[in-house]
Amino acid sequence: MESLEQTLRRLDQERDEADRRYNDALTALDRALPKPGEWTPPHPVADASQLATITDTWDIAALAPSAQSGWRGRLAGFIWRTVAPYLQRQASFNSRIADHLNRNAAAAHHAHQRAEETTARLRDEFARLAEFQARTIQYLQQMTAYIDTRDRRAAGGALILNASLSGLAENVDKRWESLSVRDQRADARANALAAGHDELRAMLGVVQQASLSLKRELEQILSVQGVQERLRPERGAESPRESERGWGPASTDKSRQSVETATPGPFRSLDSYKYVGFEDQFRGSREAIRARLESYLPFFAGATDVLDIGCGRGEFLELLAGAGVRARGIDLNHEMAELCRARGLDVTEADAVGYLSTLADASLGGIFAAQVVEHLQPGYLLQVLELAFHKIRPGGRVVLETLNPACWVAFFDSYIRDITHVWPLHPETLKYLVLASGFTRADLEYRSPVAPEDRLQAIAFPDDADETLADLAEAFNANVEKLNARLFTHLDYAVIGAR
Repeated sequence: MESLEQTLRRLDQERDEADRRYNDALTALDRALPKPGEWTPPHPVADASQLATITDTWDIAALAPSAQSGWRGRLAGFIWRTVAPYLQRQASFNSRIADHLNRNAAAAHHAHQRAEETTARLRDEFARLAEFQARTIQYLQQMTAYIDTRDRRAAGGALILNASLSGLAENVDKRWESLSVRDQRADARANALAAGHDELRAMLGVVQQASLSLKRELEQILSVQGVQERLRPERGAESPRESERGWGPASTDKSRQSVETATPGPFRSLDSYKYVGFEDQFRGSREAIRARLESYLPFFAGATDVLDIGCGRGEFLELLAGAGVRARGIDLNHEMAELCRARGLDVTEADAVGYLSTLADASLGGIFAAQVVEHLQPGYLLQVLELAFHKIRPGGRVVLETLNPACWVAFFDSYIRDITHVWPLHPETLKYLVLASGFTRADLEYRSPVAPEDRLQAIAFPDDADETLADLAEAFNANVEKLNARLFTHLDYAVIGAR
C-alpha cells in the first residue's frame, strides 16, 4: 500500500500529464485551422468593343452594285449574278454569328455580375468562420484558467488543512519533547529500580538459602520422629487408609516404614512446589491445557456439583465456571490447591478416597479426573471408582483421562518422565474397571494423535519398478502401517462412564 506522500506525488504527476496532453491537443487544433488566403478576383467581362461593328456590317448582300450602262454595267451585272448566291449564304451565316455574339455577350455580362456577388458572399462567410475558429481557440485557452479558479476553493481548504496540520505537528513536537523528558526521567527511575532489583535479588538469595536451611532442619526433625515411632515396642492396628493401598485387605509392615506412603500424593507438602514447576515445564501452559480440556465440557452440560479430582492448576474448573456449571476440586498438592484458591476456585487439599467418603450418596452431578488415575495404586483406584459410582447421581458421568501406554511415544516420552506415575493403564483395562465398578456404560475416546511427521513414513516406488522390489516395498509399507497403528497412535485417551 502506497504512502500518503507517494499518493500525492502520483496525483501531481497525473495532473501534469493531463495538462501536457491538453496543451498539445490545443496547439495541434490551433495549427490545423485554415488561414484565410487572398481572394482571386473574377475573370474580366468579355470584350464587346467590336460587337456593334459586327452587328452593323454582317449583311454583305447590301453591297450589290447599282445598275450601270455600257459594257462595264453589263460585266458587273454578270459578275454579281454569278457571286450573289454565295454572298447571300455568307450574309445569312454572318447574321447568325452576330446574333450569337450579342446573346453570349449579354449572358457573359450577367455571369460576371453573379460571380462578383458570389465571391463577395463567400469572402464574408469565410471571414465569419475564421472569427468563430479564433473565438473557439480563445475559449479553449481560457478553460484551463477557469478550472484553476474553480480549484482555488479546494486549494484554500488544503491551505487551511495544511495550517491545521502544521499546528498539530507543532503540538506533537512539543508533546514529543515533553515525552522525551519524561522518558529520560523514566529511564532514570528504571535504572534506580534495576539497582534496587539487584539488591532485592541478593536479599532473596539469602532468604532462599535460609529457607533451605530451615527445610533441612524440619526434615531432620520429621526423620527423628519417624525413627522414634519405629522404635516403639507396639503399634496399633493399621489405619483404614493404609489398608486401602493394595489389592488385598491390608498392607505389609515394610510398606508402613516409609513416611511418604502415608498418602497417595506425589510429593510431601514441603516439596509440593517442585511438582508445580514440573507441570508448568512438561505438561504445558494453562492456556494449552484449557484448550485441550474444553472438549470435555459437553459431557457435563446441565450438571451441577461436579467434582474435579486432581484439579491441578484449575483449568477445567475455570472452564466449568465459564459454562455456568457449579463445580469444586480436590488436589493433594498443597501448592496446586493454594494457586487455585488464589484465583477464587473452590478447591480442597485432600485425597480422592478420603474426600469421597465424606460425601452423601448421589450428591455429585459428575466426576472429572484428567491425568490422575496413572498416579494411583491399583487398589486405591478401585476404591475411587466404587465411591464414584455411589456418589454420582443417576444420569451423571465420570470422565477419566490418562496417558495411552499402548502408544510408544506416550509411554516412553511422557509416562516414564513423571516419577509420580505409579501404574500404566491400558485403555481396555480402565474401561473394564469402570464397568466393573457398576457404571452401566463406558465409552473410549482417543485424543491427541501423534503428528504425521512423527510417525513412521512409508516408501514410494515407481509404477515400472521391478516386481520383486515392488513386493518388498509393499510388504515394508504394510509393516509401517502396523507399527504406526500400534506404536504411534494417540497420546491420550478418556473413558466416559455413564451412571
